[in-house]
Parts: sequence; structure tokens; C-alpha cells
Amino acid sequence: MSGTRSVLALLALAALLPGGASAAAAGSARPDHCRSLARHGRSKEADGCYAALLREASPYLRAEGYWGLRRYDEANREFRAAVAQADGNALYRVRWGMLLHERFNDSDAQDLFKEALSRDPREARACLGLALVSADGFDSDALEWVDRALKIDPRLAEAHELAANLALEDADPAQAAAQADAALALAADSLDAMAIHAAIELLADRMPDDWLARMLAVNPVYGEGYALIAHHLVLNRRYRDGVDYYRKAIAADPRLWSAHSELGVNLMRLAADEEARRELELAYANGYRDPATVNSLRLIDSLGNFVTVSEGGGILKLHKKEAELLRPYFAAELARSLEVYQRKYHMQLPGPVRVEVYPDHEDFAVRTLGMPGLGALGVTFGDVIAMDSPSGRKPGEFHWASTLRHELSHVFILTATNHRVPRWFTEGLAVHEETQASPEWGDPMTPDIVAALAGKKLLPVADLDRGFVRPQYPAQVIVSYFEAGRICDYIQERWGVEKLNDMVHSYAALKSTRETIQGDLGISAEELDRQFQSWLYAQVGDTVSHFEEWRKRLHALAELARAKRYDEVDKDGEAVIALYPDYVYEANAYELTAEARLARGDQRGAAAVLLAYVKRGGRRPDTLKSLAHLDEALGDEQAAAAVLDRINYIDPAYDEELHRHLASLWLRAHDYGGAIREYRAVLALSPLDKASAQFDLAQAYVAAGRRAEALDAVLAALEAAPGYRPAQKLLLQLKQ
Repeated sequence: MSGTRSVLALLALAALLPGGASAAAAGSARPDHCRSLARHGRSKEADGCYAALLREASPYLRAEGYWGLRRYDEANREFRAAVAQADGNALYRVRWGMLLHERFNDSDAQDLFKEALSRDPREARACLGLALVSADGFDSDALEWVDRALKIDPRLAEAHELAANLALEDADPAQAAAQADAALALAADSLDAMAIHAAIELLADRMPDDWLARMLAVNPVYGEGYALIAHHLVLNRRYRDGVDYYRKAIAADPRLWSAHSELGVNLMRLAADEEARRELELAYANGYRDPATVNSLRLIDSLGNFVTVSEGGGILKLHKKEAELLRPYFAAELARSLEVYQRKYHMQLPGPVRVEVYPDHEDFAVRTLGMPGLGALGVTFGDVIAMDSPSGRKPGEFHWASTLRHELSHVFILTATNHRVPRWFTEGLAVHEETQASPEWGDPMTPDIVAALAGKKLLPVADLDRGFVRPQYPAQVIVSYFEAGRICDYIQERWGVEKLNDMVHSYAALKSTRETIQGDLGISAEELDRQFQSWLYAQVGDTVSHFEEWRKRLHALAELARAKRYDEVDKDGEAVIALYPDYVYEANAYELTAEARLARGDQRGAAAVLLAYVKRGGRRPDTLKSLAHLDEALGDEQAAAAVLDRINYIDPAYDEELHRHLASLWLRAHDYGGAIREYRAVLALSPLDKASAQFDLAQAYVAAGRRAEALDAVLAALEAAPGYRPAQKLLLQLKQ
């Protein structure tokens, strides 16, 4: 459970015991009094109140006492006893569920909330608990559960506070303010409602002082409020501001271990690893051992396995086992993209970009904890980029160079706007930039996107942020990336690239999306939606309208291929491709058609259809390798080299022999730099025959006129195999 969610959980913990018979059944209303003391910052009195509950006969009251004193295991034991004694009591299950939610066990907490509802369908606090659990994962169910809680009990202030928080996460400050006001109207000491108001002010670059003063007047040590503000700053990519507010949270309440953890996580995001370790270890030592804390500490422990180099105009952090292989590729692409963006956006970054590349996807996942709507290929924290290594994914699953270019776009746009940019625009611009590097680099339209287009599920541009943060259907994040990217494509096509730059400057000036579109494009947001969708459906409408036909015909084509009826596959293949040209995923018509043409002896036809596959963004390395072999067989070594080089942007570690062969092609084409790079890649893959690999590298150096490096390589070859005659001969030539 994140620190922010624990803040919200604390609100729910303050829910009053029901009156009348239920309160009598509980034996006392004193837990409510203890929580009120704690909520108002009277910690010593609250501790005394909780300690008094430990002397009560009721296991429920003892559970509340232990919980208030942070003795969680004992509280859990007493709640179990209380529920066993009073199986029909919904309140006990709600309170037990809140404890488990606070202590990182959402699965059992969810079960308890549902059990409470089965005993009392009108138990609003059980709905609130389910909303809290859903909110942890930015699940759209959170909205439904909090709405249900408020329908049952419109006077539940804590539900209004959670609704305010969810609205602000969804970039709807007006709704957030309305819900926060509703909470304050019901309970003047609704601390998190005040914190939400303060966050709204900060996000609009206004002073939050009045709201902070109101919050501290109720509870002068309310660190949870600062932590809630920090959460919203981080969610809006204002990481350094978020760190400052987590520090304020800790200053207010040094025992707020969730804030120590969140501070540590966000310091890691800013590459302040040593301070991050101290904060995370402090949280862990004091019993705050949620997955983010534990996994982040493990990741820090593994950082000794990485090397850091300054190259390509930035700082590369690569795992030792693959640093030698990846370094030249990443450095070259980093330098190229930096130069392109500096020229395009008319700016220089204030400092070097740090790029962290993780071969273990789980390590990378730790870097993205608590971030919504991530496809988990890369993520940018200001001037720090963390991303998967090609080796962390199945070959062909992603294009590392495209991911790097995408994330570098974020660095420039966040810097240019001082981190004041809506999510849809920075993501859309980054997706747009992928295809500006090469049309092949963008992600082809997936069937999920086609289905969403068929269902008219695109969001209005003014509401598009919601598609990234809290998706309403499983594929909505992917669809939102696609939509945002194509909106930027449309803007550039119709108004020119400088209009995108104008929009960057408008967001930097704190204009809203509606104001930015009206001011820079001269039309309303609604008119942009209309024009954009007309443009988009003109391009993809045939695919959308023939989607079901394509499914059936692709299935039939696969059956023909399995039956080796190659003439029919060849005849039907291009028609199936034409129905959905972007489909380059598993069992696609391009590869089926190429296979049929090869079986019929039509190498040129097979090469043509595979080249179309590559141009559409097909990335299966085996398929690209087959195309390269066909190009060579047809006498086009230049085309073969270009295809093999594409594989390096997908997975440089894919095939040692590929690097050898590409090097030989570059050598014959007099591209000596490319040949040297590829022979060095062979060595980085630790070949069994190191002598021949060093000898090949030496020959490439000789061809490039780099005699000293050639001598080093040939000596290395002889060190690996002293009797290697070709190396002996080359050594003599070099000495002469």
C-alpha cells in the first residue's frame, strides 16, 4: 500500500461507530474518542486512550487499542477473536479490513469488506474500504465503490474526501474541490479535504498557505496531509516538488514511516540512491515493509552490478553483463536523439540525461511502482530515464531505440514546461516522435485499438488524461497512447511542427488544454475532436469496418498454410494483408504469404512481402533475418545489411553470427566504423572462438587505417590462441 493510500485509509479509520444498538453491542464508543484525539494531533493523550482499551473485556476494543498503539500483530489476533464471537457484526469486519489494508494485505482486506456487505448491504464503510483497495491500483472500480458508499450514506465525510482525491488524480480539480468542500461541510476537521485543496492550489501554481494553515490549526503534526499533497505532485510528474513535500511530511511527523518510504522511492527516481537507501531502511526497520519498500531496497542492493559511463551526451547505467555490448548502440542513439530534440525544440537541457537500463524486468518494475497507466517499457523522472533492456524482454517484443527516443521526448517536454504539462500531450508527443525517427519505430495498431475504434471509444481530448490514469476497460491505456499520438500527428500534418512547439509553450504558461487548443490552433477542443476523428477514420476506417472479415479470412489463411496449400495462400495473402495492414503480430498474413511464396520458389515475391512487413513495424528477429538472407540471395547486400542492422535496434544480443555477418557486409561496403562496431559486439557476447573474433576485429581496424588498435586486437588474438597462423601473419605485416 502506498503512503498516499495509507493517508486515505487513516481517513476511513476515523469513521464513527454506528449509534444506538450497534454502539451498545461494541461495549463503548471510546475508540472513536481515541481516533479523534489522534486526528487532532494530541498524540500522547491518544496513546493513553488506546492503552486503556487494552484492559477491556471486548476483543474488538482491545483490537482497536493495539492498532492505535501500532501493535499490529496483536490487533490482528484480537480482530480475529472479535469476528469469531460476533459473526454477524459487519463493523468488526470493516475495521479488521481497514487494518489489513493499512498493513499491505489488500487481498484479505477486500474479502473482509465483501463479507461485511454480505452481512449488511447498507454498510457504507465497507464500500469505502473496497474503494480504497481499488484506488491503490488506479482501478476504475474505485469510482463505483465510492459512489455506492455515498449513495448509502451521503454524510460519510471520508467518502467525499476519497472522491476528491480520485477526481484530482483524474485531472478534474473542479470536481475535487467540490467533493472536498462537501467533506468539510459535514466535518470541519476533514484534514485531507484541506490537503486536497492545498494540492489543487499547488498544481495551479498558486499559494497553498491558507489551506495548510487550516490543516495545521486542526492538527499541527499532520504529516499525512503533506504526504497526500506530495502524491499528487508526483502523479503530475513534479518529482522534486513531491520530494520536498514528503520531507515536510516527515518534519511534521517523524514516525510517519509511509512518508519515509515514499521519500526513498522518489529519491531513487532522482538518482539520489544513498539518501534513498537511508530513508527506505528507516521505514523497513520500523515495520513499514510494503512491497515498494522491500523491493526498492533489493534494487539498491543490486546496483553494484551496474556500471556508469558518460557517453552520448548523457550518463548510461548498464548492467555489467551486457554493458560492453549495449554501450555503443545506446550511446549512438542517445547522441542522435539529443541532437534532434535540441534542434527541434530550440533548447538545451540544463544537465546530462541519465539512462538506466535494466535486464531484469522486475527490477525495472520496481522503478515504476505507484505510477499509473504505464506500459512498463520505460519511464522518465525529470532528467532520469529508466527502461527495460532488450534482454529483459522476449526478442521482438519491443524496440529499445524507439523506447529511448520516446522517453527522451519526455525529458525535453517536462523541462520546457517546468513539469506543467498534461499527461495526454507529453505521451502523445512522445508517441509521435517515435515515428518521426522512422515510420517503422512506432507501434502498429493492435486489434485492441481496432476494436476500440469500432466501438467509438476514443475520449474527448479535454478528458484524455483519464484514459491513462484510471482506465475504464482493459485496453484503454494502449488506446489512449494511440489516440494521443495520432492527435499530435494530425496537428503536425495540418498546422505544421511549430504548432506543437507553440502548444508546449502554452502549457508552460499554465494554460489548460481547452485554452491551448483554442489559442494555438484557433478552434475549440470539441471541433478538434470532430476534425481529428474524421481524419483518423478516413485512414483506418477500412480496417475497422472489415475487422471481423479480416479475422475470419486470416483464420482461413492459416488453415490453408497448415495444409500446405501454398497456391491458395499466395493468392489470398495480399488481400488479407490489405484488410488490416498494421497486423504484424503473431500468425500474421505477411509471414504466411512469404512462406507460401518461398515454397513455390518465388524468392523475390517473398522478399517483397517481408519488406512490407518490416515497413509496417514488424519486429520478429527471425523474420528479419530471413529477409536479409533473401536480399543477399537476390544480390542486394546493401539491403541485407540494412535489414540486419534493424535487429540491433530490437535486440543486439539476439545472435552472435548475425553480428559477424553484418560486419562482413559493412566491410565489403567500406563502412569500416559499422564493421568495427559489429566485430566488437561479437567479442562482447563472449564467443567460444575469441581468437578469430579478435582477428576479424584487427582486420577491420586495418581497413580503417587504425593501425595501433589493429595491433592490440591481433595481439589479443594471439593471447587467446598463440598458434593462430592468420593472426601471426597479420602481426608480421603490421610490424613491417
